Amino acid sequence: MAAPLRFGLVGYKFMGKAHSNALSRIPMFFDTDRPIQRKVLCGRDAAWAGEAARRLGWQEVETDWRALVAREDIDCVDITAPSNVHKEIALAAAANGKHIFCEKPLALNLADAREMLQAARKAGVRHQIGFNYRFAPALVLAKRMIEEGRLGKIFHVRGSFLQDWIIDPEYPRVWRLDKAVCGSGSLGDLGAHVIDAARYLAGEFASVTGMSRTFVRERPLVERMEGLSGKAAQGAPRAPVEVDDATGFVCEFACGAMGMFEATRFAQGHKNDMRIEVNGEKGSLRFAFERMNELEYFSAQDDEGLQGWRLIQVSEGVHPYWDKWWPAGHVIGFPETFCHELYEFIQCVAQGRECVPSFEDGVRCAQVMEAVELSIQRKAWVDVDSL
Repeated sequence: MAAPLRFGLVGYKFMGKAHSNALSRIPMFFDTDRPIQRKVLCGRDAAWAGEAARRLGWQEVETDWRALVAREDIDCVDITAPSNVHKEIALAAAANGKHIFCEKPLALNLADAREMLQAARKAGVRHQIGFNYRFAPALVLAKRMIEEGRLGKIFHVRGSFLQDWIIDPEYPRVWRLDKAVCGSGSLGDLGAHVIDAARYLAGEFASVTGMSRTFVRERPLVERMEGLSGKAAQGAPRAPVEVDDATGFVCEFACGAMGMFEATRFAQGHKNDMRIEVNGEKGSLRFAFERMNELEYFSAQDDEGLQGWRLIQVSEGVHPYWDKWWPAGHVIGFPETFCHELYEFIQCVAQGRECVPSFEDGVRCAQVMEAVELSIQRKAWVDVDSL
């Protein structure tokens, strides 16, 4: 039997739980070329990390990620900690010869993302970024249909990611609203997913111009974090919010298509509403993550009088990843996208091949986001490849 891939996980809250769940379920449903061992969970608070390790099925605990990445009994480092520590952990993991899975955004800025990519390449380790939305079977199918020419020349790409969880001005300034920790607000947290999905389907961005707003400019300081949520004490001091609450931009793709994108946390009634639509000369596709088991398709080549949007149910074994799950009609959800992406990472490490999406995709996404931010500062178009 092949030697196990021994994982060390940094972080144990929202994304740490998602990754732990995926790593526990992959052996139940997928055949991997090397078995998985959930070896060490790392968190700063020994008591909390110990309880998380017990609940999430990790064998040991470390309270210092530096010790984790140096351990000889760790093969893969999985980074789910906040964005401001991604770079430092990844550089140390690469220097210690560990394969690296890192949640998005790859880093706080483009320069740091490029440094992470260069370090991973120099070390010769496998590297993957956590763009889990592109592992929804419907988006994988959309990619295949575009590559097969079913849409023909692409004219338009529209993407949005809408949430509403911070509209209350008394909601505390959690780490996702602290620029020093997260780098950017809705653009980096939500827009990154839509940018990656658009690159996945339509190719590279050529130029962008955008606008952003911060609707609530100061918030009470957070007292404690509870997953994605935070609590503030009564009368807590307030601090400025320096990240965007909403960002929108238009763009031109290298293929000549037009693009329009929006990311906001101020859209009442929208909880995790990520959508993307692609319009081409022969047809169109549209996808909404809150209905992730469906893909809508319009073909202009259907017979006259029979044209219309058709709903493709991707919950059948003929669709990507579905042969590993349930009978037709028994849908999957958000957690399974992490199973798919980590399964691909494990197979790439086991087989010694390049991961997709890699840190290169993280750099490309960071390049687009930095171009959007620069365009907002300049109030002008910015060529993405100029950065």
